[in-house]
Amino acid sequence: MAELNTPLTIAGKVLSNRFSLAALTNLQSNVDGTLTDDEYNWLVYRAEGGFAMVHTCAAQVSETGKGFDGQLGLYNEQHLEGLTRLADGLRTAGAMSIAQLHHAGMRTPPQFAIGQAVAPSDLEKYQARALTNAEVWDEIECFTSAAERCQRAGFDGVEVHGAHGYLIAQFLSASINQRSDEFGGDLQGRSKMLNEVINGIRERCGEDFVVGVRLSPERFGVELTEMQQVAQQICRDHRIDYLDMSLWDVKAVVSSGEYEGQLLIDCFTSLDLSGVPLGVAGKIYSTEDAQWCLDKGADFILPGRAAILHHDFPLRCKDKNFVSESLPVTREYLAIEKLGPAFIDYMASWEGFVADA
Repeated sequence: MAELNTPLTIAGKVLSNRFSLAALTNLQSNVDGTLTDDEYNWLVYRAEGGFAMVHTCAAQVSETGKGFDGQLGLYNEQHLEGLTRLADGLRTAGAMSIAQLHHAGMRTPPQFAIGQAVAPSDLEKYQARALTNAEVWDEIECFTSAAERCQRAGFDGVEVHGAHGYLIAQFLSASINQRSDEFGGDLQGRSKMLNEVINGIRERCGEDFVVGVRLSPERFGVELTEMQQVAQQICRDHRIDYLDMSLWDVKAVVSSGEYEGQLLIDCFTSLDLSGVPLGVAGKIYSTEDAQWCLDKGADFILPGRAAILHHDFPLRCKDKNFVSESLPVTREYLAIEKLGPAFIDYMASWEGFVADA
């Protein structure tokens, strides 16, 4: 069992500790997806605070897949200058830089959709239309091209967002994906988009470029046992360098099915992941929480809320008794932690997070 401040090697690159900043929505980019000072400062401050790996927010790979206001863009050459600045800043601060590749799919809000949101199948609930086969290949190309742009900008790697009910997760879902072509049907078909994205990035960016994947084990129509199979398959194929499991709550207990009553984290730490490092996220608020995850078999952790509250969470966790600041906190507190006004307003929309909300 590893300790929190022991090194971890990912794709031949040595991380100084087991702390990775989770990809967090922060609404701080310009309308056109270019980087702002607020987004730069928020991320680089976490690298300066000891996070050995730093993920951007879920960054937009395609004009068809915008998920939220102020989303960082990866789909256009105009984004390259800001991405290069960010990669340079994270490197100077000592962190591995990872851009998260994201397409919202059916979860694209109507005001951002180009005509209509797109999805694996027609979904009246989301006012989304099914992608044609050719369009699926186009979106795969968007993921691949975005990864190439990140590599040119100097990022160490990318993380493919296959979680939380966004486009790739929608393809993985048997209830959402009703296709009858090569991208539907059994789990192998429903996994094809994810696998083609991974393969495309590998072929175009090479073996030295870090490729991670984020999955979630439940919600939005995905099934736990199928996500176990997907996790094992993409690790067994040795095409990814780490797996990021977003568990919602690392201490959650499975409520039904084959693993009812078992800890959700155990469903993934018990798998044979062929030596691929496993990271976990979900309600990690203290040194005790963080070390517990490693003791359960995870290789690294991805704090979210704790990283918002403490840019130096990894350093604070050198104190075995450290617990994150209790909520609510003031706007002034968050500004000191280098959240910009748009990010602070967003956190104020979370019940009980900001005192004067």
